[in-house]
Amino acid sequence: MLDSIDNHLLDLLQHNARLSYAELGKAVGLSVSAVNERLKKLDGQGYVEHYTVRINAAQAGFDVCAFIHVLLITPEHEDKFLQRVGELPEIQECHHITGEFSYLLKVRVRTTAALETFLKQGLKTVPGIARTHTAIALSSPKETSNLPILSNISP
Repeated sequence: MLDSIDNHLLDLLQHNARLSYAELGKAVGLSVSAVNERLKKLDGQGYVEHYTVRINAAQAGFDVCAFIHVLLITPEHEDKFLQRVGELPEIQECHHITGEFSYLLKVRVRTTAALETFLKQGLKTVPGIARTHTAIALSSPKETSNLPILSNISP
């Protein structure tokens, strides 16, 4: 069970994983060694999946963000589909969903021509895909992987 200090540490890290242990300690009222121990515990218990850098997609030249609904013919095709999803670097997210389709993919590519190539040569070559439906995002006013950790804590 996480206490308020653990939650505060996680919240700080998800906003800036480059904070030093000293900065984290100052923010939560702990020593550097105590922060180190807590972070080792949180890492070990699986609360932290990995530390990363978030790259500005548009700045890096990935101007097209598409959401692709995928309908599989039967559940027997899932393993091969998921294997291919793991191999395609353009796919940023894959979600098993309810409703008419089986999966929802978030894809980033540089151009619409690159999206067309991805669909033809990457995604639609996977056996078992009955159909897809693609929507291109015109803009993305908010994108985050941060969780509202501190807002879910009872006072």
